[in-house]
Amino acid sequence: MRSFMQIKIYRGKFIAYAVFVVFIGLALGALTCAVLLDQWVGNSRNEATGAFSRVENSLQYDADRIEAFMQRVYSNSGLVSDIRSFLGNNAEGYLTSRLQGSQYNRPLVSFPDDMKSFLSNGGKGDITQISLHTEQEGNVVSFDNNGNTSYLFRLPNSDETFRETIQKGFVYHKKLSDPNQISRQLGEFRFLVSSERIFKTVQNYHLDEAAAVSDSGDVYLIAGNGRSSEELIRRIVADGRTHGFLSTGFLDRAYFVSFHSSEFDYRFVSTVDLASLIRQKANVLLIVFLIVLAAMICVLLLIVYNLREDANFLRRIIVSIGRVKTADFTPVNPARYRRNEYGMIARELDDMIRQLDRHIRTNYLLKLKQQETEMKALQHQINPHFLYNTLEVIRSSALVNSADHTSDAIATLGALYRDIVKNENIISLGSELNLLQKYLKIMEFKYPDRFYYQFNVEPALISLPTVKFWMQPLAENFFIHGFHPESEFNLLIVNGWEEESRFVLEIVDNGNWISGKHLSEIRQKISRGDDAPVDSIGLRNVYTRLRFFYGKGFSMTIDNNEEAGVKITVILSKEATNDVQAANRG
Repeated sequence: MRSFMQIKIYRGKFIAYAVFVVFIGLALGALTCAVLLDQWVGNSRNEATGAFSRVENSLQYDADRIEAFMQRVYSNSGLVSDIRSFLGNNAEGYLTSRLQGSQYNRPLVSFPDDMKSFLSNGGKGDITQISLHTEQEGNVVSFDNNGNTSYLFRLPNSDETFRETIQKGFVYHKKLSDPNQISRQLGEFRFLVSSERIFKTVQNYHLDEAAAVSDSGDVYLIAGNGRSSEELIRRIVADGRTHGFLSTGFLDRAYFVSFHSSEFDYRFVSTVDLASLIRQKANVLLIVFLIVLAAMICVLLLIVYNLREDANFLRRIIVSIGRVKTADFTPVNPARYRRNEYGMIARELDDMIRQLDRHIRTNYLLKLKQQETEMKALQHQINPHFLYNTLEVIRSSALVNSADHTSDAIATLGALYRDIVKNENIISLGSELNLLQKYLKIMEFKYPDRFYYQFNVEPALISLPTVKFWMQPLAENFFIHGFHPESEFNLLIVNGWEEESRFVLEIVDNGNWISGKHLSEIRQKISRGDDAPVDSIGLRNVYTRLRFFYGKGFSMTIDNNEEAGVKITVILSKEATNDVQAANRG
């Protein structure tokens, strides 16, 4: 990490990235927690909806059963008779009255027993109390939790037993009319559906705090922790909304949902405390936190890795620039370049250093090599100025004596030597062909009517840069080893053409062949990679100079022709010639 933290720009980048990653991580974590919390609140709302539907179905079922019982009463005269005996009497009067009205040939019908079996499932159903009232008093039939029946007679209608509160349950009022005279009312049935038994059916639902609230404001707590829950329920009812959030403290909030029954006089309210819900789901939230934390750490490690790699490449670029400033072009081990802008810059800088090194070697070391070659070629020769002056005297004498051919040969030789000793070492291929042509013209003077030459070189090759005086030694080999003085037709052809990715030069003659063994030795000699000195300017010297000048883009082959003579082929890649031209322009 120190490798890039020491660089100010990368230190700033890391801090910015770290702040961004932490911000995004916290935002994503908060968003995830909010989504989970909303889902949990939605689950609580669904639980409350299910519980309310269960209560409504139970109440509706009891209402239907009560309605069916009333129809049963009106369709059974014995049941009506027993109800009349029960109405307005005490226990003794009820028993006496029902015995007096009984008939020996019919079984006794018991109104309480019929209610117990039909309405209250043997006394263990939701209906726990049935009372039959006149205008002033009422008689009561009750069923305890074990299904046992108890009776209370002649209680005033204002008695506490008949007070309707949601803590006791829901009361259904049904008028009892005389079957023989519908307009005459015998009394009133009051059926009490126990709140305890109705709401006991929703205990399997996951309710944090829930209550039933009557229209009068009475609260029956279904789930909760006592007085505080009851106060919260009252606040929710006073709020008037069907659902929403309610503040329960400085930072505490509770979500509530309220359902108003359309058939019965009560409101079902359920609430869940968000702090309590979060504590219940702490394990899930902890997993979310750990996942977000791990993701942030992974992203930060990836950022550290990338910044460290970028810093290393920046250092490599700075080192490369420093090497160029100090002219240190020593090759370095190739680096693994990254696929970004730093990798591209580092790759181009390394390539630039290699190109500069090659160009410097081409321009300066080649000059030293060529000077050495020229010194070897011209050593033990007479002073050029003295030779020029002497040749000029001989030419003048030839002109005086009308020896035109001799004069032309001397003039050509002088021009050739002047071009050879010029200081320029790198010339165009066209200039090199001119030097060769002057040499071959001298050979024409030497072998009149027995030697001929021909140039077939495409214009695309004329402007190519090359080293000076390398074609003449190749042609001279023909005159030394392959020329037939007695033959009337000795031919030397220079061909040159351009191909897709290279230039090709051929020097072809019709002289003697080279034996296979000797040809193999020549090939090995000229391709030898060392710089061992040679005795004369020959094939090896030419190969070494061209190889040094053009680099790996140069190759030279020597072969025998099918009919006669030798063919020397020189191949120059276009990439190599382009590099040389770029170096010369630089």
